[in-house]
Amino acid sequence: MTIGNEERRMGMMQTIGHTNSESRAARALPRWLKRNVPTGGAGRFTARLIDRFGLQTVCDHAKCPNRMECYAAKTATFMILGSICTRGCRFCGVDTGRPTPVDADEPRRVAEAAAQLGLRHVVVTCVARDDLPDGGAEHFYRTVVEVRDATGATVEVLPSDFAGNAAAVDRLVEAAPDVYNHNTETIPRLYGAVRGPRSDYRWTLDIFRRIRNRNPAMELKTGMMLGLGETIVEVLDTLADLHDAGCRMLTLGQYLQPSPRQLPVVRYVEPDEFDRLGAAARRMGFTRVAAGPFVRSSYHAREMIEEGRG
Repeated sequence: MTIGNEERRMGMMQTIGHTNSESRAARALPRWLKRNVPTGGAGRFTARLIDRFGLQTVCDHAKCPNRMECYAAKTATFMILGSICTRGCRFCGVDTGRPTPVDADEPRRVAEAAAQLGLRHVVVTCVARDDLPDGGAEHFYRTVVEVRDATGATVEVLPSDFAGNAAAVDRLVEAAPDVYNHNTETIPRLYGAVRGPRSDYRWTLDIFRRIRNRNPAMELKTGMMLGLGETIVEVLDTLADLHDAGCRMLTLGQYLQPSPRQLPVVRYVEPDEFDRLGAAARRMGFTRVAAGPFVRSSYHAREMIEEGRG
């Protein structure tokens, strides 16, 4: 972090005004995390279409709290390369184990489903595939190309870290997605406990630096979960690192435990604190920020990219 960033961080910390968030595990769900779940025909249409094409969504597998809202709006985040992840991140609800062979027809089906949903902005993520030499980068490349050809939509990718494989990152960049989104998830101190031993905070920053150098026009986006035991100082330090690495789009949301197998919630962050953190990120230089308890990395992704292009 530069001296300028250090000065900005201290001023922002005083504005946000929260102390160390390391406390006993949170228990009762606060009132601001209770809401009505949308229902209706549009949500069922989306779910049936996904099922008919034999596709996966991170909305289902990661137990996203916004699933029904997004499905009701006829949108979803496609998850490619199967439904079994080779990692065991302690925050994630996606199943871990031995993955199935790559489905070569999947890119075409993702593109056709996106076209039938009428999507103007398509978000594609994936499970980590450390069993593949390129981590699935070529398959991801084909999916981006197929989606763009079939829909004319803007495309946002949310890939794994490709286990440090720089050539895999380069290959996906060659597909020229409109947004390259890679989640930081948490602060460096908690990286091992939250993301596991295969993840490296320094490589996360290097991914953004590498893309910025290869394609300066590409939009770079990242997301973080709050409520895992981080402090405000650590969050601001991490945001400064990410901004310095080239990120300008940011999502901040509340971590929610998908099941008893995952890490417990340490703290429920209040909505006004999310507002203050979002404002701090904008002062730091992030141009588009979504911050709130229910915000996830691809939540209202189309609105975020259109905000910058409008």
